[in-house]
Amino acid sequence: MTKAEEFIKIYTENIKRDGADKLLEYLMSTQSDFFIAPASTRFHGSYEGGLLEHSINVYYCLKDYLERTRVKEMYNLEYSDESIAIVALLHDLCKVNCYVKGTRNVKDKSGVWQQVPTFEYSDDMPYGHGEKSVYIISGFMKLTREEAFAIRYHMGFSGTEPQSNVGSAFEKYPLAFALSTADMEATYFLE
Repeated sequence: MTKAEEFIKIYTENIKRDGADKLLEYLMSTQSDFFIAPASTRFHGSYEGGLLEHSINVYYCLKDYLERTRVKEMYNLEYSDESIAIVALLHDLCKVNCYVKGTRNVKDKSGVWQQVPTFEYSDDMPYGHGEKSVYIISGFMKLTREEAFAIRYHMGFSGTEPQSNVGSAFEKYPLAFALSTADMEATYFLE
């Protein structure tokens, strides 16, 4: 099974909300580069398909985190399969159509400069990171408040928003903390 097939399978088996079909149609259309976009310019997933792979990795990391005994029994965190799939698979939609192919100069092993392919970031809709993902999703389907906050604050304390906002969001909406944890795990350990 390809990564695209895996994403579509997880998506269609779990996300049944009104408008979900239209969002998937958009992601699969020529209007979106979701399935071939990188996840970043030079760091995790900085290759074609990196965004798709990262989204799937975050999904599995979030599922695993929420299955931990401590999380279930001590923290009493329980979310529907639909909410888990929505926040994990769609948290980085803000990156769709934002990367263009370019080149940069790097030295090879001999110290000679060479041009290598890279991706450059070019955002035609600079609406922020998490909030832009919420905005895009909301154009197709309704999010719960907790899902919206989870996606909005998935960058956790590494984002650019005031630290007190992040802490407050984590306290009020534990799914935000769980998604941020899954995102960091996927980024720093899997990718």
